[in-house]
Amino acid sequence: MPTVEELYRNYGILADATEQVGQHKDAYQVILDGVKGGTKEKRLAAQFIPKFFKHFPELADSAINAQLDLCEDEDVSIRRQAIKELPQFATGENLPRVADILTQLLQTDDSAEFNLVNNALLSIFKMDAKGTLGGLFSQILQGEDIVRERAIKFLSTKLKTLPDEVLTKEVEELILTESKKVLEDVTGEEFVLFMKILSGLKSLQTVSGRQQLVELVAEQADLEQTFSPSDPDCVDRLLQCTRQAVPLFSKNVHSTRFVTYFCEQVLPNLSTLTTPVEGLDIQLEVLKLLAEMSSFCGDMEKLETNLRKLFDKLLEYMPLPPEEAENGENAGNEEPKLQFSYVECLLYSFHQLGRKLPDFLTAKLNAEKLKDFKIRLQYFARGLQVYIRQLRLALQGKTGEALKTEENKIKVVALKITNNINVLIKDLFHIPPSYKSTVTLSWKPVQKVEIGQKRASEDTSSGSPPKKSPGGPKRDARQIYNPPSGKYSSNLGNFNYERSLQGK
Repeated sequence: MPTVEELYRNYGILADATEQVGQHKDAYQVILDGVKGGTKEKRLAAQFIPKFFKHFPELADSAINAQLDLCEDEDVSIRRQAIKELPQFATGENLPRVADILTQLLQTDDSAEFNLVNNALLSIFKMDAKGTLGGLFSQILQGEDIVRERAIKFLSTKLKTLPDEVLTKEVEELILTESKKVLEDVTGEEFVLFMKILSGLKSLQTVSGRQQLVELVAEQADLEQTFSPSDPDCVDRLLQCTRQAVPLFSKNVHSTRFVTYFCEQVLPNLSTLTTPVEGLDIQLEVLKLLAEMSSFCGDMEKLETNLRKLFDKLLEYMPLPPEEAENGENAGNEEPKLQFSYVECLLYSFHQLGRKLPDFLTAKLNAEKLKDFKIRLQYFARGLQVYIRQLRLALQGKTGEALKTEENKIKVVALKITNNINVLIKDLFHIPPSYKSTVTLSWKPVQKVEIGQKRASEDTSSGSPPKKSPGGPKRDARQIYNPPSGKYSSNLGNFNYERSLQGK
């Protein structure tokens, strides 16, 4: 084993040899042997080996292996020095191997080392993006779980920081190709991360690119398979996938396939859905997703069938008025509970699909159903007006901090829900029913306004008077569609304000 003095001497030989450095193979071998020495010798070897690496291609394997030994040394200072110098080995055909090694080193629990590995990977990414991706995806597909997890997170966080000259169209195509291989077997959290990676690629920002992503999601969601409402994993997978699809839909990228699946297979089983997520109102979650997607349907072969299933489900949440006894009082013990959160979603979805088949309710076959529906609408609308008055009274004069209490946040969202339903019901009361009004779903972000101000974005085409609405909370509006770390949000989407208002 060489001493510190011998290492310095041989370093001098190589440094002084300038263009003839490749002729001093023995001197370089002495430096390679430094990895067998003590702490001081190893530190020097960690610096000297990469400095002359490119001059001795015949010793490339020995040099990389020596440096790798130093990367795994017990002494943290030696490991850090060795890792810092690894990018110098990333030349030619060695680069994918170095990328593979660096990817494996992401498993370190030392924060300083972890940062060095990240920086090293980024530096070789800029040298050869395709070669670096080869090493990263090799470990994602075949590496240990901790390495796979951290390699995926590296891609999801670092790719967006790279300049356009690095992330060329060819490189992005490679990312898509390799990602498809990984997506054949992923966890829910991994799937979310890969959708984040892919949706951030410039080449997939086009209509055709987003369509590719929707097809990937549809495949992951198993839309060709029969839905199993009693299987929590099946339900969770469908929700996770649909959440990723929703932001991709537009007037040119249609949600038709998903909406049809929800109407045909999910809605009929809504009451029997199971979920592994504690505290999640799974029925409301499904209905919210359906409502979001319903705005982006294209031509639909089963439009009338889907409308009928939506209509039938809507009727379940729009009760008939209770029968009156001879004295004019309710014959029953109590009035039916009005579930406004569910009705907003179902009514909005029906309203959106109804635009495509406006004579659905007026067809002769539906004459009796329309009569029954209007009785239900009228009864629901009466209860709606009571709640709207209660909510406005409760929020009157409240601004700023007063609106930030949990109770008032719930009331703010409740007012938005009831106003939305009010607009949609008025449309359906037209003769014939109209589908012209537009509303902003209650869980979507809205402009902050003071009570008494008219919201510029609120629909007035229904002929209803301007509404006074308090400013809604800026945050939490869509968290339920972007669960952090595989968890689902349980914020304002899951309130039960109907109960809180009873008896007030």
